[in-house]
Amino acid sequence: MATVVIMPRQGQSVESCIITAFNKKVGDTVEKGDVLFSYETDKSSFDEPAPEAGKILAIFREEGDDVPCLENVLVIGQEGEDISAFQPAADAAAPAAEAPAEAAPAAEAPAVAAEAPATTEGIGSISPRARLLAEKTHADLLKAVPTGPNGRIIERDVQKLLDQGLTVSPAARAGYTAAVEGTGMNGKVVLGDLNAPAAPAAPAAEAPVVEAAYEDVKIPNIRKIIAKQMCASLTTMAQLTLNTSFDASKIIALRGSLKAGAEKMGLANITYNDMILFAVSRVVTNYKVLNAHYLNDDTMRYFKNVNLGIAVDTERGLMVPTVFGAEKMSLNDLAKSAKSVIGDAQSGKINPDLLKGATFTVSNLGAMGIESFTPIINPPQTAILGVGGITKRIKEVGGEDVTYSAMSLSLTIDHRAIDGADGARFLKELGFALEHFDLLLTK
Repeated sequence: MATVVIMPRQGQSVESCIITAFNKKVGDTVEKGDVLFSYETDKSSFDEPAPEAGKILAIFREEGDDVPCLENVLVIGQEGEDISAFQPAADAAAPAAEAPAEAAPAAEAPAVAAEAPATTEGIGSISPRARLLAEKTHADLLKAVPTGPNGRIIERDVQKLLDQGLTVSPAARAGYTAAVEGTGMNGKVVLGDLNAPAAPAAPAAEAPVVEAAYEDVKIPNIRKIIAKQMCASLTTMAQLTLNTSFDASKIIALRGSLKAGAEKMGLANITYNDMILFAVSRVVTNYKVLNAHYLNDDTMRYFKNVNLGIAVDTERGLMVPTVFGAEKMSLNDLAKSAKSVIGDAQSGKINPDLLKGATFTVSNLGAMGIESFTPIINPPQTAILGVGGITKRIKEVGGEDVTYSAMSLSLTIDHRAIDGADGARFLKELGFALEHFDLLLTK
């Protein structure tokens, strides 16, 4: 019996996924567990395994398609099985619509061909959307570089022609069957170009023109999401960043002690970042305006739990997984939870439901040698903490200059919701908690 493979729903918040690659094609034999295709949400990527062994009888989608969750993607079965019941509605209707054309007399074929624009002759396979865009814009399809499956021209290929100004005038379209350089405005092919004599060869002594080397790469979906969120953040909020630092001597000493005994005690490898997350989860509960969402100009949402977002650098771009209920966790439990979600984000296999719901975010760039920076708030949160690296500074103790290890903290607040003084008080209390981390652990 034929088996349909659908687009899975990866998390309750995911409505559709983009197919990034097909590993199999129609007619291929697959074993149970073979990877059929790869797909991605806005933040994670996945491989879809074959649920059963058999042959690929049909594939209803193409690479790059944005497919709604639970919609049919392909069918596995045995040769000759009826798969009509699995075809999407649009595909099922296609044969009926094409039937009259197949039954038409051969004598009518030239009339049908004449309806297609002349610029599509000799270009090979082209998607309907690409053809429609070319017809509307007079794009020079003879100069298109196909990037679709099996050498097919798709919509982005036509858009690239338009970006480069490669078009054909209406007067020249009928006789345009071989690509030529246009002499019209912006390189447009005009009627005079069709019968123009070949350009004389350049003199041998003339140096060739060296064009600048470049590469056009399609922007990944995750980068589009990041761009949209960051622009929305900076254009809709009144952001203000406050900077301070604290004496990190105690957390440095404590980390050394924990690292030495962690394996013997069965503890997680506690890092500076874990300690900062722990301190933030305790201190931010005293400042509800920082542990909140600015919903609109009429409504603020204050949270009773601290759901910490952790900014993570991954191969696919910035991700912010969430540790829920951080204020209730011990330092060891918080460290384990943080490492778990960070690892899942970096591997690209994180559940999308763990990429939302944060009430306050921490972004730590200290390991990269950054001393301080201006973090950008992730809407609708009202604040974000940036953490810098450890540097040597000097302070006066008993009338003498003493060097110490300092770590910087940068708090960006949404000034619509938070006054600068509230942000300053939070930073002061957080710095004190980190300087006296041993006391914080006793609470």
